Amino acid sequence: MDTALLRPGRFDRQITIDRPDLVGREAIFKVHLMPIKVSTKLDVHKLAEQTPGFAGADIANVCNEAALIAARKNKEAVDMSDFQDAIDRVIGGLEKKNKIISPEEKEIIAYHEAGHAICGWFLEHAYPLLKVTIVPRGSAALGYAQYTPKEQYLYNTDQLIDQICMTLGGRAAEDIFFGKISTGASNDLQQITKIAYSMVTVYGMNSKVGNISFYDPQQENYFTKPYSEETGRMIDDEVRLLIESAYEKTKALLTERRGEVEQLAQELLVKEVLFKSDVEALIGKRPFEEKKLLDIEPEPESIVSEEPSTSLPEELKTPPSI
Repeated sequence: MDTALLRPGRFDRQITIDRPDLVGREAIFKVHLMPIKVSTKLDVHKLAEQTPGFAGADIANVCNEAALIAARKNKEAVDMSDFQDAIDRVIGGLEKKNKIISPEEKEIIAYHEAGHAICGWFLEHAYPLLKVTIVPRGSAALGYAQYTPKEQYLYNTDQLIDQICMTLGGRAAEDIFFGKISTGASNDLQQITKIAYSMVTVYGMNSKVGNISFYDPQQENYFTKPYSEETGRMIDDEVRLLIESAYEKTKALLTERRGEVEQLAQELLVKEVLFKSDVEALIGKRPFEEKKLLDIEPEPESIVSEEPSTSLPEELKTPPSI
């Protein structure tokens, strides 16, 4: 819309409709499940937990895909496994069954994804692991680890650093087990670079740069940066230090948990898909309890909010992939 339409006296009341939260997604699922014959054991609440950031159209798409998958298998009712396959289809794209991957590449992918999974398992502030897979898919490339983002508004420094470490887990695992790195971590590097620059230039989380935010929603109208060349060099240096420090922390963790990484990677090479329950059976329960939200009032989905002052950058909702 033209900004002139939003001047005082014209459209004074503006209503922002965010993507649904956990409670909202559960209600939307119930609406779209009405015309579908579903299994009596289907857990709608669990479906809502596994689809963070999904809008109503995404949920409708998942329900339709799940029904189609069940129909292809000649099932009498749509069950949880069909919905999980449908969520994979919506998030990662079509499964590339005819993609030929050499055993050497497959091993690298397995260790890469195991690195992500182990970091998420043993870092306190990382998102809870939902599933890790090395099945090639359309937009998710050769594999990905899927997590369940927490429903929260604010993120502190420790939480963001743990997110960076978890995203670097794949590259660190390649470095430890193969002594070299591949091109598979390009998407991971893009994510952590955005997060690190946001910490330094937007959220004031760097002691050297200080409590300053260079974020400007109208910055596309300007041709110059809001800081000097000297400050720009300082920002670049601080971002590099932040990422390097997180990478060393990640390597130290994976070196300490080397046995678990290897165990998970070998199991991935056999099964290709591991769920949270499979990981628990292999290496034990996650040492950190997952905090539950107080059931007081539904909260907006901050992880996908477009409001820059209270939300995390968009890249944190993307699953680390190779």
